[in-house]
Amino acid sequence: MTELTLISYDLCPYVQRASIALQEKGIPFKRINIDLNNKPDWFLEISPRGKVPLLKLEDGTVLFESSVICEYLEDRYPNPLHPRDPIARAGHRAWMEFGTAVLGDIWHLETTGNEAVYHQRAAAIRQKFQRVEDVLQDGPYFAGTTFSLVDAVFGPVFRYFDLFDQLADHGIFDDLPKIRAWRSALADRTSIHDAVAPTYLDRLRSFLADHDAYLLRQAREEALA
Repeated sequence: MTELTLISYDLCPYVQRASIALQEKGIPFKRINIDLNNKPDWFLEISPRGKVPLLKLEDGTVLFESSVICEYLEDRYPNPLHPRDPIARAGHRAWMEFGTAVLGDIWHLETTGNEAVYHQRAAAIRQKFQRVEDVLQDGPYFAGTTFSLVDAVFGPVFRYFDLFDQLADHGIFDDLPKIRAWRSALADRTSIHDAVAPTYLDRLRSFLADHDAYLLRQAREEALA
């Protein structure tokens, strides 16, 4: 069987969730990374929004949008990552969207050079994680012992904090024991670990430097103090 092709950018969390879903379902695929600052013509011809991820199917069909890709994989392949019950499945899809909203806050947290905006976004992220804390059960995953697409969404969310924790005492996960345990369980999952290259954290640090991020500037100032 011809492998699927995941067209990727190495820092994109939406690519990561597609990669995680492919790995969890045991689907062979190859990955092609592009430079979003210098998009090749062939990519622009097949990407309606000029964004990643794209998933190229065996017949040449190209799917875009990570949520669409994940739902297609659910419909087409075995090893489901959604619950079977329609209400539970709808709830999982809603929490996936909630995870996307967290990513929006993280984008501003990591790119802003403004101290006030940084603290506003950190508070917004903490508030969202408090809502998730309130619905988590015994773990280790979102739905208990079963890994789901909600986990595939939040694994890349938590990965940002592998660097953020080194840079600032942000306090986002303070007094959120279920969130911390969930984060730890996801970090140990092979599909999540393998969704990025070993150079990911270095690349993310460079991304912060390119944006003159308050988060990185603060860490440098504290190191010199």
